Amino acid sequence: MYNYSLMLMMLRRVVLVLFIFFIFAPSLRLSIFAQEENTSSTQDEPQEVSLQQSIQPEPTEKNITAIEVRGNKSISTNTIISKIKSRIGGIFKENIISDDIKRLVGLKYFSDVKIDTEEYQGGIKIIITVSERPIIEKMSFVGFRQLRMKEDKLKEQLRSKEGQYLDYPDLAEDIHTIEKLYEKKGFGNVKVDYDINLDQTTNKAKVEFRVSEGRRLRIKEIIVKGNNAFPAKRILKLMKTKKAWLFNAGVLNEEVLQEDIKRVKDFYQGQGYADVAIDFTVKSDELRPFLYIYLEIKEGEKYIVGDVSIEGNQELPEKTILANLKEILPGKVFSEEALKRDIANIQGLYFDRGYISCQVQKSTSLNPSTQRVDVHYRIIENDVAYVDKIKIRGNVKTRDLVIRRELRIKPGDRFDGSKLRRSSERLQNLGFFEEINYDTEDTPVPNKKDLIVEVKEAKTGTFSIGGGYSSVDRFVGFVEIEQKNFDWRNFPYFTGAGQNLKFRASTGSVAKGFDLSFTEPWLFDYPISFGFDAYRRQHERETDVGYGYDQTVTGGDLRLGKELSEYIRIDGTYRYDVVRITDVSSEATSDLQREVGTNSISSTELAVTFDSRDNVFDPHRGNLLISSVEVAGGPFGADKDFWKTYNKAAHFIPLFVNSTLELRARAGVVKAYGDSQRVPLYERFYAGGADTIRGYDERRVGPIDPVTKDPLGGEAMLIGNVEYIYPLLSFLKLAAFYDVGNVWAEAGKLGSGDFKSGVGFGLRIKTPLGPFVLDYGIPLDIEPGETDKKSGRVHFSMSHGF
Repeated sequence: MYNYSLMLMMLRRVVLVLFIFFIFAPSLRLSIFAQEENTSSTQDEPQEVSLQQSIQPEPTEKNITAIEVRGNKSISTNTIISKIKSRIGGIFKENIISDDIKRLVGLKYFSDVKIDTEEYQGGIKIIITVSERPIIEKMSFVGFRQLRMKEDKLKEQLRSKEGQYLDYPDLAEDIHTIEKLYEKKGFGNVKVDYDINLDQTTNKAKVEFRVSEGRRLRIKEIIVKGNNAFPAKRILKLMKTKKAWLFNAGVLNEEVLQEDIKRVKDFYQGQGYADVAIDFTVKSDELRPFLYIYLEIKEGEKYIVGDVSIEGNQELPEKTILANLKEILPGKVFSEEALKRDIANIQGLYFDRGYISCQVQKSTSLNPSTQRVDVHYRIIENDVAYVDKIKIRGNVKTRDLVIRRELRIKPGDRFDGSKLRRSSERLQNLGFFEEINYDTEDTPVPNKKDLIVEVKEAKTGTFSIGGGYSSVDRFVGFVEIEQKNFDWRNFPYFTGAGQNLKFRASTGSVAKGFDLSFTEPWLFDYPISFGFDAYRRQHERETDVGYGYDQTVTGGDLRLGKELSEYIRIDGTYRYDVVRITDVSSEATSDLQREVGTNSISSTELAVTFDSRDNVFDPHRGNLLISSVEVAGGPFGADKDFWKTYNKAAHFIPLFVNSTLELRARAGVVKAYGDSQRVPLYERFYAGGADTIRGYDERRVGPIDPVTKDPLGGEAMLIGNVEYIYPLLSFLKLAAFYDVGNVWAEAGKLGSGDFKSGVGFGLRIKTPLGPFVLDYGIPLDIEPGETDKKSGRVHFSMSHGF
């Protein structure tokens, strides 16, 4: 019994211990872990561990209670604090502090920025320590003898500036700049360095640039090797780098030399040497200041076009395509650039027929039997594209209607390259736009595209006050207001409808007057032009410019015109003038004396014009034909009865390098009828001078008064001009000309002989003040009224200034 009781008691105790263990074991383990963590973090002090202590929340974020700036001398504390995001009263965050450092460094005021913190008044105090960059007090230059540049000009070339902060990367760039300046002078071995003298008290620096110039090296010779296909002279002519001689300094510029190598390589490739390789070396003479440049050319094989084949063409026959290939033809030189141009020619053919998505793929292969390059074109025509909508963009002032009425392509038309080119020419001839470009946009229908017409508007309104000089009107001062894109209904801007309004008043040494002109090109939105002019023009007697009397003309006209076709238009003009002639020399013959007095002229003129010029302001191709008939008096009344016909033809031929050959011819006949016995002096034809036959005095070719030598004009005129214009620069053109013609007293003697001719050359200069024309003409015949041939004459004019 005893043993049984003892065993029962022991069993109870074991169960009780197990019960206590399972109830309190998790708490014990948590306490142990907390004790281990506290022990590892603070080993010096014993930690009282409890469950409540182990789950306490983290301490709250602290506020910024102060910001202190140290180390700043010239930059104020307020300026520095204003550049950072941290603010007093705000919450302290490490990521914001990191951004603040980046901001201050980015100011480039400081060479070093450091931010520290400390406990302050229950929060965090931010301490910003900066090292200010020194300010450049003065920049000086030592050893700069051969550069021959004023110190102020040299400083303008450098990035470092006096009064600004010193920046070492800028100094390195300045050294490079100075070296380049010396290289342009031929000092290729120049060495440039700098010293900085820093005043620690004022934090200001003096920078001294020092240079060791070395010897000036000039190119003594350029030696070309390996050139079998072309002589060295031909290659050297392509290069801008030249050896030193009387008119060239012979300075080596490596950038220019690299461009020369590329230019020579492009030349070889254009001549069929696709594998050409060119290298160069530059050697200096140890004893003399000379450079020698060696070009080593490995020409490779010359490739010639073999067979040319085409596939995939269904719309166009092969003959038509081959006829439009300009460069890639059997037997001609093969080059990749020529191949690209001919691919563009094929695409242009298809584009003109509406296949704007046409693709032309090319493949080339060297035929081993012929040693020639066979070229194969694969054409993917795709579908014809039609114009869905026409969208106008870029026109801020000009109304859409003004642009649309000049377009030769309409919605629903197939895309046509020739129509688009003509549309561009017509828009350009308005003078409203600097640029005109086309683009397309897809529509939900695959074979329909929207046509985008993108324009960049030019300045169409001008207010000019200025002066000019011409060999006819001498000195002239003027004020002019013109709006070429006028709209009288668009208050208060008065722009956008394509109308032209112009007022000009001028006064000068021999001429003065005013002109008011208005033109509406589309009357009531119909293709009929309407316009009027009102004017008063005075010209004083001046024998040197062909006026033997004072002339005053007061009058005006009304104009109507209509386009009959794309290139042909007809214009009708009614004119009424009152002409007053005075101050005729008492020694003059009766031809001049009888013109004294006031007379009126009432006339109607009908003119037909054919104009296919590509650009009316600067033509390069096309024709201009004008034929007009004018009838004065008779059924139109007034004092003078006469009829006049005037015809003009001009043909423009584009030549190489965007040059142009212009052929002009003018012929006119005027005849009195009815009550008038003779044609008025001021309605006759005159020749000689800047606008007709250069090399002769103004209006002096033709009949003259035998006593006063004043020109009398004639009833018939015939003039021809040949002029070649070569563009030297975008604003400068060179002209060479030949003029021939005469004026005859009687209409029936038109072309009867005694022609006067002249040759010469001139300049056409586009200036901010307006176009400047300068010609020097040399007469090839004796001027009427003279006994000997005179020397050449200068004819020039300048107009439209500000």
